[in-house]
Amino acid sequence: MPPNTLDDADNGHLILRDDDPDEPNAAGAAELVPWRILIVDDDVDVHVVTKFALSNTHFQGRRLSFLHAYSAAEAMTILRNTPDIALILLDVIMETADAGLMLARQVREQLHNDLVRIVLRTGQPGQALEHSIIVDYDINDFWCKADLTTRKLFTTVISSLRAYATLEAAAAERAALSAKLASAEQLQAVLNQHALTLTIDQRGRILDANETVCKLAGIGRDELLGSDLHALYPGTFPEPLASTIVAALAQDGGWAGDIHASSAQGAPLHLRCAVLAFKNPQGVPFQYVAVASILDPT
Repeated sequence: MPPNTLDDADNGHLILRDDDPDEPNAAGAAELVPWRILIVDDDVDVHVVTKFALSNTHFQGRRLSFLHAYSAAEAMTILRNTPDIALILLDVIMETADAGLMLARQVREQLHNDLVRIVLRTGQPGQALEHSIIVDYDINDFWCKADLTTRKLFTTVISSLRAYATLEAAAAERAALSAKLASAEQLQAVLNQHALTLTIDQRGRILDANETVCKLAGIGRDELLGSDLHALYPGTFPEPLASTIVAALAQDGGWAGDIHASSAQGAPLHLRCAVLAFKNPQGVPFQYVAVASILDPT
């Protein structure tokens, strides 16, 4: 592998080194994190020409940062250690005739990296049919090096970065939603252990009830769903509490207070309850959610 040093103008040698995006710029100004592009090719001239052709390219206000690998094995090491690579410009034939293809498969199947865009480049297009490679391998583009002009390279890189940015944003949104869902599930688990939760529709039919409600009522959940509130409170709800709750839900969309009831075994229950009305865009309640905790009768 060619050594990673600076260009040496004094002795006429041209040797590449990897960009260091974390190195502060000369002016010390804040800079957006660059797009990381991994060039994988056993020909050092390909690295030089590619970096030169794209050296002044910016996309979405971010410059390009180049990493260099001269074999599939070296590229795999870089990919394991650098998870935010946006694009791989990948030679097909290196250590073996299909080293690039095997690397593309490893990226997807071993590293489980579905975000990075993979553009295959080959100097010997006759060795493999392009359409079969695109079908059999999860790559995003395929070019013969002789056909990949500077303009086409620029277009390919920008379109790949745009696709990566879209996928990255979608992945971040999914992760955020998953975190919110996990948090909601944890909250629900706590509520199920320490509180009664009940959901009813605008007609007073039970839509959902947690295990604590079912246990206190002595009724199975499947039997409870679809029943009216008399399944939980057989008698007439006492006045003026009933009218107070109805008026508060209609005016304020919520009510909180204490309710005295009894368990299925006849034991008295002192419940501290909160009820919230959910309304449609026209402001009409369509669902009510009640959460209650059992207070110590003493």
